[in-house]
Amino acid sequence: MKELRHINKYFYRYRYKLLLGILITIGAKIFALFTPRFIGKSITTISKAIEGSLTGDAFRQELAMNILYLIGAAVITGIFTFLMRQTIINVSRYIEYDLKNEVYQQYQNLSLNFYKSNRTGDLMNRISEDVGKVRMYAGPAIMYTINTATLFIVALIYMLSINPKLTLYTILPLPVLSFIIYKLSKVINKRSRIVQEYLSHLSAYTQESFSGISVIKSYGIETENYEEFNTLSNDSKQKQIDLAKVQALFFPSMILLIGISNILVAYIGGMQYINGEIQEIGTIAEFLIYVNMLTWPVATVGWVTNLVQQAEASQKRINEFLKQEPEIKNLNPKPSDIKGQIEFKNVTYIYPDTNIKALDHISFTLEQGETLAILGKTGSGKSTILDLIGRLYDVQEGTIKIDGKAIDQLNLNSLREHIGYVPQDAFLFSDTIENNIKFGKEDATHDDIVAAAKNADVHKNIKTFKNGYDTKLGERGITLSGGQKQRISIARAIIKSPNILLFDDCLSAVDTETEEKILKSLRKISEGKTTIIVSHRVSSAKDADKIIVLEDGKILQSGTHDMLVSTDGYYKELYLKQLSTKEL
Repeated sequence: MKELRHINKYFYRYRYKLLLGILITIGAKIFALFTPRFIGKSITTISKAIEGSLTGDAFRQELAMNILYLIGAAVITGIFTFLMRQTIINVSRYIEYDLKNEVYQQYQNLSLNFYKSNRTGDLMNRISEDVGKVRMYAGPAIMYTINTATLFIVALIYMLSINPKLTLYTILPLPVLSFIIYKLSKVINKRSRIVQEYLSHLSAYTQESFSGISVIKSYGIETENYEEFNTLSNDSKQKQIDLAKVQALFFPSMILLIGISNILVAYIGGMQYINGEIQEIGTIAEFLIYVNMLTWPVATVGWVTNLVQQAEASQKRINEFLKQEPEIKNLNPKPSDIKGQIEFKNVTYIYPDTNIKALDHISFTLEQGETLAILGKTGSGKSTILDLIGRLYDVQEGTIKIDGKAIDQLNLNSLREHIGYVPQDAFLFSDTIENNIKFGKEDATHDDIVAAAKNADVHKNIKTFKNGYDTKLGERGITLSGGQKQRISIARAIIKSPNILLFDDCLSAVDTETEEKILKSLRKISEGKTTIIVSHRVSSAKDADKIIVLEDGKILQSGTHDMLVSTDGYYKELYLKQLSTKEL
């Protein structure tokens, strides 16, 4: 129960609804216990009529009253049972909702390194399957525990007051039943955890396969992929069968012990009636009903134990992530005014998962409104600079300042709100094109969206689609070409009109003519805005105020376009190579 303490705050939040549900549950069980009593009285009445001791109107009146009481008790029990589920089960749904939101919020807060070390399928399984297991503890487990306790206490007291000896024989098999089910529940819990783990593996593998379906098809490895999935699926199936075999013993065990209890009640009760120890034959029928009423609550002790164990195992998996402290923390709760001056001073960054030194003592200053172009070979650290400006990572050595203030002392939300970022790998959501562009500015009008699309040179492409801006995109924008995805990502960034624009090689998938059109628009848009362009093309960098060339995380060259083309080195070689290619 240690792990489940985490949701006590939710029980406290909904304490009044939960208390009402508990009171209704107790009322429902008390009224349910009237049913055996009136059935027993009705049978006794019929028995007296057969014997001739009760006849005529007296018989009919007494039987009618018993039936009316029986119907009334059943109706009230039904109403209370409905209200019980409307309160306690609803509370469990509220808790499920709150817990999912808490987990999702934590997922949002955790840094990129967290997502590098955890598979998406496993994350999804924890927020869905594991939270669902916890809900079963917060709802059905509590409800049936109250049911069991109320029914058992009230029924036992009443039965003892009628016939202590028969009561003893009635409940004799019940502890055995509870013990057997408890033992079965431990095995069920162990095998359930294994099933959950396999389900996580299966979900993760399936999600990756669907996301990478184009790669699978292009390499022609559908058969191998299917065989691997089939192996995982078969393993999962076998674990499910192993669980089902144990679960299959649950109800037969219960039915067997119910039968033994019924036989004992019928035999002992019958002998007592014959010997005159029981005056009313209806008492035997009444006890038989009590046996069946008490058996399920006793059986639920094991079942509820199983639910609690499963919930604890799931909550433990959830807590593993909830207890993780985000690496990137917002140290300043007050909004910050971001203008756009950027300074790197001896910045070094090493990726913790690979120990690769991405940046090695990088220093440069970019004044507000200036444009910086960063060039270099793959893996030279270009994208890392942009990630550090957006505080997707924090530096281990050196300092980054925005407007003269250390970047970690700025309000994180304000910083990111003032940044328009276009990643190298353009990511689009499974939504309309309009909503994908609007993602950068939720209150944007349609005219704003069209203007941003025109500046990104994608408006004409969108108008050729059947549904225009209402075109629904496939997952990750798979229905678009690489160039179209990049240009929609650019439109999404510039529609915010941020003070800092970061472009991470976002023109690599467009031709030089389209690149020139976009750059021309960007020059107008970026006036007064601090802009950083990462590229492999000199054409994207030549108009920048400053250019730096990176190699192995160090600044190899820096200056303006004119300075660098007149100096032997990487930039000049790249310029001449791309110039000759363009001429060809």
